[in-house]
Amino acid sequence: MPITQANPQDAEAILRLQKEAYLQEAKRYNDYTIQPLTQTLDQVRADFEEAFILKYVHNNQVIGSARAKKEGGTCHIGKVMVHPDFQKQGIGRALMNEIERQFAGCTFELFTGSKSRENITFYEKLGYVGYKEEKLPREDTVFLFMRK
Repeated sequence: MPITQANPQDAEAILRLQKEAYLQEAKRYNDYTIQPLTQTLDQVRADFEEAFILKYVHNNQVIGSARAKKEGGTCHIGKVMVHPDFQKQGIGRALMNEIERQFAGCTFELFTGSKSRENITFYEKLGYVGYKEEKLPREDTVFLFMRK
């Protein structure tokens, strides 16, 4: 199976993927200072200390990744990403399904840009429902928070 748990040695590949995958969002919002694009390698490595991180590998290249963190009965999902050349092939769905399997019994929460119609539709097809829109202090994007 191409999906496995990532480890800190994967941080560089995940950061490289993240910068490619989130360029679309930066263009959509005309904001190239969004957190996924400004996150450093050390910060990605630090994420491994508190998050469960998956990777999707194809031809020895990380082309998909997702992060999850459990707090109480809630699993917070973040940075679900697929390399632009491999989108719309079921990789994002497979990553989400694996997180939901790993954290069975939890309520799942995530957020995406409120103008990111493709992302919102993707999450809605997986059963997620928007419950609030809010800006985070770290950037100007208005996010749609979703729950399942």
